[in-house]
Amino acid sequence: MNQDRPHVLCVDDEARVLEGLKLHLHRHYEVHTAATAAEGLDLIQRSESPFAVVLSDMRMPGMDGAAFLSQVRQRVPDTVRMLLTGQTDLDSAIAAVNEGQVFRFLTKPCPPKILLAAFEAATEQSRLITAERVLLEQTLRGTIKTLTDILALANPTAFGRANRIRRHAMDLAKQLGVEQDWWQLDVAAMLSQLSCITLPSDTLDKLYQGGVLSEAEQLMVERLPAMTFQLLGGIPRLEPVIAILNHQDQAYRFDPKALDWPGLGGHILRLASDFDTLINHGYAAETTLTILRTRSEQYDSTMLEALAAIRSPTAERRNAIKEISILALKPGMVLAEDIRTAAGALLCARGHEVTDSFLARLYNFQANLRKSTVKVLNPPA
Repeated sequence: MNQDRPHVLCVDDEARVLEGLKLHLHRHYEVHTAATAAEGLDLIQRSESPFAVVLSDMRMPGMDGAAFLSQVRQRVPDTVRMLLTGQTDLDSAIAAVNEGQVFRFLTKPCPPKILLAAFEAATEQSRLITAERVLLEQTLRGTIKTLTDILALANPTAFGRANRIRRHAMDLAKQLGVEQDWWQLDVAAMLSQLSCITLPSDTLDKLYQGGVLSEAEQLMVERLPAMTFQLLGGIPRLEPVIAILNHQDQAYRFDPKALDWPGLGGHILRLASDFDTLINHGYAAETTLTILRTRSEQYDSTMLEALAAIRSPTAERRNAIKEISILALKPGMVLAEDIRTAAGALLCARGHEVTDSFLARLYNFQANLRKSTVKVLNPPA
């Protein structure tokens, strides 16, 4: 999609109305049109990036404007929505506000001056929304990444697992082919093990390695979800991340035409977490996938097969593992094995993505490392 001018979508079942809209708007915008709500949703689905503005007629066959704009809001919430109507039915107007959260109402016939002013305001609103979201995502994700990097130095076991879950989750999201900005999933994965810092190290090792927990330890583990909410609940704008974390234990069925983002993200995290747990218990990838398939009532079949496609032995062989000198480590590399001191203390767990702060700490321990080499995933050429 050409980004030189704002791309807008106009949906109306009257061809002459669409022709008029395109005539008045084409000098300022890249105008796309659709004669039905279904056609409009298809255009939205196939577009390379979200439309800045969607204008819809209210009365259309099959799906009215209120229902259509509600679908638009669910699929591309940053797109600004406007309603064009030739009638003044109050119930329809209320439905459009409640379901579609429209930015402007325009009535037929709409004078060109009013039409252009409405689109100018809508595209400016789109620009502000996009700028705020980008700033939020970059600032929030960067802050969380710094926080987890620091905590990884203090608790490499928990945050090594978080990094592995993050890699599994993001790879699975990509494999599903769903068009979505996954920053909330990325942050949720990074924070998924945050409350584990409250566990004693022996309990944490049992939890991750499949050891038998005592009754007291089991109670500690059961309190972890509530502890996560306490730790994150006071941070502004983390609501979408918390929603994903809260949906991990809920049933979910994948439907690309009606996606529930918290449910989808939560189920991805659950699959990623359960896969990592079994691998950590010593099972091979093929056996792990077989075990997960026996729990068909717990997982969505489409998502499970997507995981198998990227984590089967055949797929994993495509992810080259190379052993390099620790001195050759660079930011962005992913560890394929633990790094320990000569005394056996864990400095960093497999799955960790190398950062500048980690390298600074590693060089301080260089003389006391168990090995002078380490295995990494897909090292850059």
